[in-house]
Formats: sequence, C-alpha cells, structure tokens
Amino acid sequence: MFLKKLSLINYKNFDSKSFAFDAKINCFVGDNGVGKTNILDAIYHLSFGKSYFNPVATQNIKHGEDFFVIDGEFEKDNREEKIICSLKRGMKKIIKRNGKAYGKFSEHIGFLPLVIISPADRDLIVEGSDTRRKFMDGVISQSDRQYLKDLINYNKVLAQRNSLLKYFAVNQTFDSTTLEVYNDQLHSYGNEIFKKREAFIEAFTPIFKEQYAAISGGKESVSLNYDSKLLQTDLKTLLQANIDKDRALQYTSVGIHKDDLGFKIENHVIKKFGSQGQQKSFLIALKLAQFNFIKEQAKTTPILILDDIFDKLDKNRVAQIVSLVDDDRFGQIFISDTHADRTENVVKNIHQSYKIFKL
Repeated sequence: MFLKKLSLINYKNFDSKSFAFDAKINCFVGDNGVGKTNILDAIYHLSFGKSYFNPVATQNIKHGEDFFVIDGEFEKDNREEKIICSLKRGMKKIIKRNGKAYGKFSEHIGFLPLVIISPADRDLIVEGSDTRRKFMDGVISQSDRQYLKDLINYNKVLAQRNSLLKYFAVNQTFDSTTLEVYNDQLHSYGNEIFKKREAFIEAFTPIFKEQYAAISGGKESVSLNYDSKLLQTDLKTLLQANIDKDRALQYTSVGIHKDDLGFKIENHVIKKFGSQGQQKSFLIALKLAQFNFIKEQAKTTPILILDDIFDKLDKNRVAQIVSLVDDDRFGQIFISDTHADRTENVVKNIHQSYKIFKL
C-alpha cells in the first residue's frame, strides 16, 4: 500500500498544493514554519479522519477560509483507492472512499494503516494516563474493528452513567436499579476491552524490547507495564465497591478508562530517570514496534511517517534508525527535516528509491 498523490486545498498554511510521491521514500525539507509537518499531518488525516497535532478540526482550515479538502490517491492490493477528507465551517467533517461517504468514521479506521513518529510523541511520557491509553487503543483498533466498537460503546455508557450520577446529586435522589443497568453494560464492554489490552501488552512488549535494543545498541533494559484495577477483580465488583465515592464525585472513578501503561528504563520510571536521548529512543522504539505489530495483525504494511526525527539524537542512534528502515519490511516512508544535506546523506545510504521536496 502506498500514497501516490496528495492534493491540499485551504489546509493549514496551504491554499492549494499537490504532490506526486515515490512508492518508497519521500522527504520534505525546509526551514521551520514552511509547512513540512502540515503535509505529514494531512497524510495522517486521510488515515484517521483527524489531525495528529490539533484536535480542534476547524483550526486546520487555512486562516480566512471556510473549508479545507485533503485528497489522496492510494494504491492498495493492486487497486486504486481515492480518499477525500473535507470540512466546512459549521458542518460535519466528511470522509469519502471512492466517492462514497462513510456513515461512521470508525468504519474507515484500519483501512489505511499508518504510524507516525514525531516530537509530539513526548506527550506519551510526560502527560497523563489518557495519552497512553489512546496509544494502546489506537494500535489495537487499527487491526481489530470489534475492539473499536466496544470502546465506542463503553464510552457512550460511561457518559450516560456519569450523567445519571450528576442527576442523582442535583435532585438528591438515587435509583440503584437504573445504575445497575449501566454497571452491567460497562462490565460487559469493559471486560472485553481489558482482555484485549492485556493480550496486546503481552504480545507487544517483546517486539518493543527488540526495537529498543536495536536503536540503543543493547545498552539499557526497558519495560512496559499494564496498570489496571481489573487485574485484581472484575469491573462489576469495582463499580459496586466504589458507588459511594462515585456519588460524591458525580462521575465514574473506576474502570478501563482509568488504565495506564508504565514506561521504565533499567527498572526506573523513564519520565524521571531517562535522559532526553533515552526518552526519544524509547518513543521511537515504541512506534517502530507499533509498526511491526500492525503489519503482522493487519497483513498490510503501514505507511511510516518520521517527523523531525533526527533532532536531539546522536549520530549513532540516527544510524541505527536508518539501518532499521533500510529493509524490505518497510513500505512507503515520509520524512521531514530542516537540514536538506543531512536528509539527502541519510536517504542515499538507504538502498531504496526516493524523492526530496524542498519547501
């Protein structure tokens, strides 16, 4: 699978721009602020129906304009696939595949598997558990449609249960029967999600450790730890045990929406004890493991996006990453960098065809 052509209209800083891509390596070079990352984000948009960097959809429309259009022509399984993502102010975003609009965005997730490695990934280390859960959910969802459906349904029921708890507080009332209905639904969806997350971490961790060893030269040991209260007891029991707390807080305080993923290096929390280089290597290994996991599960080679990857990494670690992608296991790769010479020297050493776009 690869992206052949990309056209942008009123997307971020571009009024109108088109590209024809190489099937293997494509590099965008230029000063900061010229839009390199915006092009990569447009490609991400075609895969996920949203921006990787800005969750406010309308802020991706070029300033002073009323709409944006991202148009991509892909080749997948020897078939042409045309994906268009568009948004007009005051209206819902639309994603079309070969001229037909999706009824639900979730139906599109996983069709064009993609992995992005970006400086923004640092949020996985420094931000709260929500960011790490989204990473976990994103990886699993690209190859497991039922998981995504269960997750959407769980979040709907969670919102309904939270609304009910607020209603109880405002009206100084309580109805255990109605609450029990929501508890049963959360337990049903949550249990399936928990089992798949647990299985995912078990399968994913060895792949991640292998990638980190390749990048770091095997200098440090790293680990991933799945943190969930469902490891001790089932969700229904947890919900019943915490009802008084939930009523006081007016929201659901336990469940798979509170799970976390622990990142450690040499058995220490990487957020506190990892150097900047170690943290970046950890994140790159995490994303390359994501690439390998999705490729295996989806039986399709994902597109790989490397946004500003060479900053803050020493030459040895960059060389290790380059050697990793100089492999037929990888498909189409997009790279952004501020140094044209550095980028060209790197891609020349990769035995693949390439194009360089100077912005």
